[in-house]
Amino acid sequence: MAQVRRRGAVLEQAILRAAAGELTESGYAGLTMDRVAHRAGTNKNAIYRRWPNRAALGVAAYKLLVETALGPPDTGELRADVLAVLRQMNADLATPKANVAAGLMASAAEDPELLAQLREMVGDGASSMWLTMLRRAVDRGEAPPGCLHPRVATVALTLLRNEFMTRGMTPVDDDVIVEIVDRVYLPLIRGSRYSGGEKSR
Repeated sequence: MAQVRRRGAVLEQAILRAAAGELTESGYAGLTMDRVAHRAGTNKNAIYRRWPNRAALGVAAYKLLVETALGPPDTGELRADVLAVLRQMNADLATPKANVAAGLMASAAEDPELLAQLREMVGDGASSMWLTMLRRAVDRGEAPPGCLHPRVATVALTLLRNEFMTRGMTPVDDDVIVEIVDRVYLPLIRGSRYSGGEKSR
């Protein structure tokens, strides 16, 4: 592929899309800087300036896959937003993204750098997306400002991930998702009175 002169965010997105494509087609085991550079129409130096190793690039590409599929919905109601996200995650277990996630976790057992990158990603828990939904809910008067804390915001995500892990990474019944939202998440959000705000950890 001929190299096209691009810079900044444009080049970064091209590299991430190329890496995401390689992950989907070949898994983490088949992900190489050479193949990503060729697919993106750039050189390896451009990749290494942004991601120091294959593990960092692989996790960044996986995050792109997940965020592109989800994104923060805006239905006008917190319950509907949360249900939409969890249902999409559940449906994604039957798509290539699930295979990518399984491949990353399997490779992490023998790759300390990848394991560290995955732990950082899980620790973040996509909190920015959940906080965006909660800020909208606060603005609408559906939730108190005290809910704007990453650990609180991502509780529903954590509970669903635990369900996936205990069931062998297979989809759950919709009743389970509704129960997580109605019996745990929404009562927690509505009762949040913590004064530290979203910046506290």
